Formats: sequence, structure tokens, C-alpha cells
Amino acid sequence: MKKLLVLLAAVAFVVAFTVPAMAADWGFYGSARMATFMNDVTPAAPATQSDDDLLWDLQGNSRIGASVKAGAIGGLFEYGSTPNLRQLYGTWNFGGGELLLGQGYTPVFYLVSNQVWGADNDLVAYGGIYSGRIPMIQLSMGGLKIALVKPVAAGGITGYADTDTTMPKLEVAYSFKAGPVSLKPMFGYNSYDEEDTVTGRSESLSSYILGLGFSGGFGPAYVKGSIYMGQNLGQYGFYQDADGSADWTGTNVADNDSMGYQLVVGFKASDMITVEGGFGSVDSELDLPGTWEDEATAYYVNATINLAKGCFIVPEFGVLDHKDQTANGVKTEEGDTTYFGAKWQINF
Repeated sequence: MKKLLVLLAAVAFVVAFTVPAMAADWGFYGSARMATFMNDVTPAAPATQSDDDLLWDLQGNSRIGASVKAGAIGGLFEYGSTPNLRQLYGTWNFGGGELLLGQGYTPVFYLVSNQVWGADNDLVAYGGIYSGRIPMIQLSMGGLKIALVKPVAAGGITGYADTDTTMPKLEVAYSFKAGPVSLKPMFGYNSYDEEDTVTGRSESLSSYILGLGFSGGFGPAYVKGSIYMGQNLGQYGFYQDADGSADWTGTNVADNDSMGYQLVVGFKASDMITVEGGFGSVDSELDLPGTWEDEATAYYVNATINLAKGCFIVPEFGVLDHKDQTANGVKTEEGDTTYFGAKWQINF
């Protein structure tokens, strides 16, 4: 009798933990990505010797994860191959909208490119609108997204050793359609104080970004693009090849103004092959005595070749040109990279 009671208790224990799990709908997924590229890198001046290297490796953005749905409650987790946490969040659909808590893509996020070099670089640093997957509290209602995001306190004033944050980063975006074109205007704002721990003097350092993304399909062809302008984007945590960080004149903050854009065109030749080309550019100017400017451009052409469902290869050729950095009229060559090769990918 005692053994029967123990057995019944064990069954009840298993059922208690199994039934809630069975009520949720889990969907596991993964993606294995191999990069096989030859890179020809010309370093920044004064070095002149170029360097050729073969990259043959598992991409760091290979991933495994799962989404879950249980009524109005949902969630997702995703880990990269580094290993690193890419995304982890929960959602609550309350009827009129959705509340998201956790780490994911923020509202100020718009990628249009399928550049595969650099672990699916997507021209991010060359006119793309992206600042990472960041912890946040986000409210979504239709096409509107409003988020309070983990703030950035990146520093930037020489000698000011302490940074004080009093508010989260604010991001807002709205997605809508105008005929055959999809549009997404975006705005983000981040602010913190830097304090000189010796004198007690405090300086406020604010950053903002204002951007627009667009895309449209015309039969088998498509066009995508984005444009943004911003201030002190290095302190915002924004990804761009040109230095977008504020500096210090010696008496006050020197703001850094940035502008970037990119344009991508593609053509689906068949269910097996899609061809794409893209160009991106970014430029920054620092408000210091004299002149200070940094710029960079990139372009590529590739073809996505589907071998089977979830299995494809993307041969690609491209150039990343870091161009010149100008300080008080003196230009310094920052080098460039020319590459060719392919990305191999299997989704499972």
C-alpha cells in the first residue's frame, strides 16, 4: 500500500509539471552559418602593406532558440554560437496591444540589406539603423512602438570620471504603408551627466537619432533604403563606421553630427535565385575649432541560391572603404577592405 501511495504521488508530481508545459505551444529553431571569404585588407596610413587572409569559420550569429505561446502570454529566447544571449523576452497581449519585457530589437531598428560578409553585416555600419539588442520595456499598439530602453553612459569628456544616469533611453517608431511602399519613421533620445570627481563640475551629454526606413516591391524587383541624422551617436550606442562620438573642447561639450543612408535593389529571377546589390554611406562632423570629419562607404553585390528548403548559399563581392579622417585640414587615410566568397546557411 505504501509503495502504491509513493507511485501515485510520483505520477501526480509529474502530471503537475507536465500539464502546464503541454498547454504552451513551443517552437524550437536553429541556424548554422559558415563564412568562406577571402579578405584583402589595406590598413590605415602610414602602413601601406595590404594583407590577404582566408576566413573559413562558423559565423558568430549562428543561433538556436525557441518561441513560446500560451494564450495571451508569449516569449522567445535565442543564443548565438559565441555563445552569447541574443534575445530573451516575454510578451503579454492585452487585446489593444502588446507589452514586451526583456532583451530584443528596439523600435529604432531597420535593416534593408542582405550583405552577408562580416557575419551578415547587412551594411549596418554604413547607413543602417541599428543599435543592438537591448533590455527594454516596450509597448506596441498597431504599427506604433514605444520603448524605455537600457540607457547608455559611454563617457566622452576627458577627465570626467563619473557618469550619472537618471532616465532610460526613449525610442519611438511607427510602421505603415503608403500604396506599394512601406514606411517607418523612428526617433530615439538618450541623456546622462558626466561629473568631474575633483571639481564637482557636471556636464550633460545628450544624443538623438531621427530616421526613416522604406521598402517597396514591384513585381519580381524590390527597392529598400534608409536615411538618418543624429547627434553624438557614439554615446547613443549606435553602430556606424565613422566616429560619431562627442568630444570636449576644454571648456564645453563638442557635439558630433552624423548622417547616413543606404539603398538596396534586388531582383527575384526565380524561386531558386535572387540577385541583390547595395550601397551605404555615413559621415560625421565634430564641432571643434578647425575642421574634423570622418566618413565611410560600402557596396556589394550577391546572389542567394536556394539549394533546398532552408538550405542556401550566398556568393558575394564587396568593398568597405573607410576613406579619410580629416582634422584641421589634414587627411589621414583609414584603409579599406575588398572581399569575395560566400556564406553557407542551413536553417532547422
